[in-house]
Amino acid sequence: MDELNRMRKEYRSGSLKETEMTSNPFDEFQVWLETAITSGLSEPNAMIIASATPDGRPSARVVLLKELNKKGFVFYTNYMSRKGRELLANPFAAAVFDWHEIERQVRIEGIVEKVEDEESDAYFNVRPNDAKIGAWASPQSRIVRGRKELEELEKKYTTQFAGSEIPRPSHWGGFLIQPTMIEFWQGRPNRMHDRMVYYKVDKGWNLKRLAP
Repeated sequence: MDELNRMRKEYRSGSLKETEMTSNPFDEFQVWLETAITSGLSEPNAMIIASATPDGRPSARVVLLKELNKKGFVFYTNYMSRKGRELLANPFAAAVFDWHEIERQVRIEGIVEKVEDEESDAYFNVRPNDAKIGAWASPQSRIVRGRKELEELEKKYTTQFAGSEIPRPSHWGGFLIQPTMIEFWQGRPNRMHDRMVYYKVDKGWNLKRLAP
């Protein structure tokens, strides 16, 4: 795989200056997200979530951001999945938005908690019925005998809820990441990238620059 050694891209599309960053990282993130959306990126709300067991064994996967509010970042999942169980046992997480097409990245570290049941209900109720059935049918992250087992579970719940409203299963809902750190990364030439980091403090946020 010698070609991997030769793969290289120069980043030249932008820069970051302290004086141009907002005082609140949520406001800054909203601007960046809107830029990613208007740039036509595929699923710009996709983020990599890293969780860890209580003894520090990490795992990561891609989920979809479904809400940004004044507290943080919300996504939904099966609470009995690996990430769900790890986050409930060790409520610290890291997240990454990789918008490579526009030479940008956002990293987040913070504390995780379940959202209120009412909020999970509200989001679940606007999902397509097929997705609702999937939340019931999938024993997420568990070993199954094969695809046929999943199809049988899907058929079971499709029959069970035929002609009726599909309620949210208690094992499915939202997590809120309350950030203690948010980093905005902008690619620059010669790997001298711009890295601007907001650290949470008692009275708000401190903005610092990191070496690339």
